Parts: sequence; structure tokens; C-alpha cells
Amino acid sequence: QVQLVESGGGLVQAGGSLRLSCTASELTFNDYTMGWFRQAPGKEREFVGSINENAESTNYAESVKGRFTISRDNAKNTLYLQMNSLKPEDTAIYYCGAKRSDISTYDYWGQGTQVTVSS
Repeated sequence: QVQLVESGGGLVQAGGSLRLSCTASELTFNDYTMGWFRQAPGKEREFVGSINENAESTNYAESVKGRFTISRDNAKNTLYLQMNSLKPEDTAIYYCGAKRSDISTYDYWGQGTQVTVSS
């Protein structure tokens, strides 16, 4: 059974940094594009960024460009999200997801980790 487990969330002041991790099990990790999404209270889940299978290509939402960096370590089956210059509007539950590169929808999701940015 495929599992994605996020960690690293927490409470941070505006301007601070956090690094989220997402570790996959029972998944051929390097066959999948990995993505980060977030959902704030009362809002739809939104795309944060993604990274392809061999880490050669990344995409980011405009709202996080220049502040967030996605990376992966295929040897460790782990995805990362380095978040710098955090803003209160970054407060959300952050989810990682996995999808085949030739398919538009994400097949697998983690349970989420809470990020709270205080002003």
C-alpha cells in the first residue's frame, strides 16, 4: 500500500523558514512526478509546485516563486519543500502528491502537515 507521509510543519513567525519533507513507501519513487499543494481554511486546495522524476524540471505557483524551493532525493524516496520568507497567507495544510508524468491527475496523497505563519 502506497504511503506518503509529510513532516516538518509547525508555527513560525512571518519572515521565517520551514522545510517540509514527504517520504514515500511502496512506491517506485523515481517513476513519479511529485507535487506540493496546500489548503487554507475555507479555501480550495491549490497547487504550490512540482518536480519531475529526475529533478530536471520544477514548476511553482506565482505566489511562492522566489521563496519556495522543491527538491527530491530519489535514493531516500523523499520530497522536500524549502519555504523561506514565509507570510501569514502561507498558512495552510500542506500536502504532497505523486503522479505519473503522462497523467494530469495525482494518484496518491499524503495526510498533510500544518504550517502556521504568525504576523
